[in-house]
Order: sequence, then structure tokens, then C-alpha cells
Amino acid sequence: MTLTVAQIDAETDRLVGEWLPLTRVADRLGLSIGRAKQLLKDKKLVGARRGGGEPHIPAVFLTDGDVLKGLPGTLTVLSDAGYSDVEAIRWLFTPDPSLPGSPIDAVLAGRHTEVKRRAQALGF
Repeated sequence: MTLTVAQIDAETDRLVGEWLPLTRVADRLGLSIGRAKQLLKDKKLVGARRGGGEPHIPAVFLTDGDVLKGLPGTLTVLSDAGYSDVEAIRWLFTPDPSLPGSPIDAVLAGRHTEVKRRAQALGF
């Protein structure tokens, strides 16, 4: 299986802050590295390369040994709207005064349905 992961830009890297290499993501989720790669391929998670090497995932995407509730559906909607993985990460972490905070803050607060609605509107 070939996994294509984009290189992250400096601004998005700064917005995210803490990243985890895919091997640590697999460990935290109790998965093989192959299954963790499948999560990326299936858009259940998104990541980016940071200075080469393996893909890195925003650390906040994992909570209590699982993928953050509501994140996979939001990532699917963003992908359907034409967002690349890096664009999706940037959108999730960019502050939005109407939320308040960023979309990822809203997902963390359990407001993932609201975030998905906003993501759906991006495709129109």
C-alpha cells in the first residue's frame, strides 16, 4: 500500500503545535503500523510530513486511546469539499470568532455536529 502524505507548511505547523509520529499514534491506539496507515488512507485521521520521515498527526486528534469523536466524519466532509489533508488540518486549527475558538476546539467540546455543518457549507 502506498501512502501519500503532503509536507506541512510552517504556518499550519505552528497552528497545530503538538504532533505525534505515526508510530506513536499506532502505539496509543493499540494498532499495528499498517492499520494506522489504513486510518490515514480511509481519512479517519489526516497527517502531514514534518521535515521528511514518517507522517505526523496532530496530537489532539487522539483522546483516551481512541480517535477524537466526531473527527472522522468531519474529515470526510472536508475531503468531499475538496480540501487536501493539509488544508483540512489548517481549517480545523484556524481560529473562527463565530465559534469561538477553532473548529478543533469545538470538536473537543463535543460540538462536532456544528463543525460538520460548517464544513459542509464549504463545498457549496
